[in-house]
Amino acid sequence: MELSKSIKLLIIVLLIWIVLAILFGIYDLEISIALVNGQSSWGNFGADYGEVPGYALIAIALATWLGSYIKNIKKQKILIILAVITGVIYFLLGIFDNDNTDISLGISLIILPLIYLITTWNTDWIRYRKIASIISILALINPLLLVQLIKVFWGRVRFRDLAIGYTNFTPWFIPRGITGNFSFPSGHTAMGWMFLPLLISVKNKEFKLPLKLTLFIGIVGWGMFVAMSRVIVGAHYASDVLFSSAFATVITNLLYRKIYLRNI
Repeated sequence: MELSKSIKLLIIVLLIWIVLAILFGIYDLEISIALVNGQSSWGNFGADYGEVPGYALIAIALATWLGSYIKNIKKQKILIILAVITGVIYFLLGIFDNDNTDISLGISLIILPLIYLITTWNTDWIRYRKIASIISILALINPLLLVQLIKVFWGRVRFRDLAIGYTNFTPWFIPRGITGNFSFPSGHTAMGWMFLPLLISVKNKEFKLPLKLTLFIGIVGWGMFVAMSRVIVGAHYASDVLFSSAFATVITNLLYRKIYLRNI
C-alpha cells in the first residue's frame, strides 16, 4: 500500500512537471518581465538566506547518519559538536570580514545543531538513520551534483543579466553549453527543498493533525518561498525553480521507496 501511494505521488508530480515545463517553456520571459523586482525585500531575504537552513540540516543529517553507527550513545554526538564548532568559526569569520552570509550561516550551524543535540542527547541515533541517510543522499545528488553539473553545461543567462531587448534569452529546453552563465536550474531552490524528506517523518509519526498540518505548511511553504524569491529578484526563471523543485521531489520519493520502506 505504501509503495502504491508513493508511485501515485510520483506520477502526479511528473504530470504537473510536464504541464508546467511546457507552459514555462513558452512564457518564461513574460513571467519574469511581469514579476521581477530587484528591490523586493522578501525576495532579497530569500536570496541572502534561503540556503542557510538547508546547510544546517545537511550538517545534522550527516552527523546523525555517521554517528548512528557508533554504539556508544554519547560518542554518537561528537560530529554534531564539530558542526557547532564549525558554526562558531563561520560566525567569527563573518564578524571579522563583515560578511552577513557567513554570520547567518554560522548562527544557523550553531543554533539548529545545538537544539538537536540537546533534545536527542539521551537518544540512540540509530532510530534516525534512515531519514538522515535520505537527507544526506538528497544533498549529494541534487544541490551538489545534479544541479551544479546541469548549470555548467546548460549555460543559460539569468534574467537580470540579459542584454537590452532580451536578445540573448533562451528557453529552458535549449542548452547553450559552457558559457559562464548558471541560471538553469536553481541551486537556491534545491537547498530550499532540503527539508522535504522530513515530511516522511511527519507522515509516519503519531502527531496530531494540527501539528502535522503546521509542519507540512512550514516545510512546503519554505521551499516555495525560496523558489519564488529567486524569480522575483531576477536570479532565475520560473522553469529554473520548477526543475529544481521537481528534482528534489522525485529524488526524495525514490529514496523513500529505496531506503525508508526497506527493512535495513
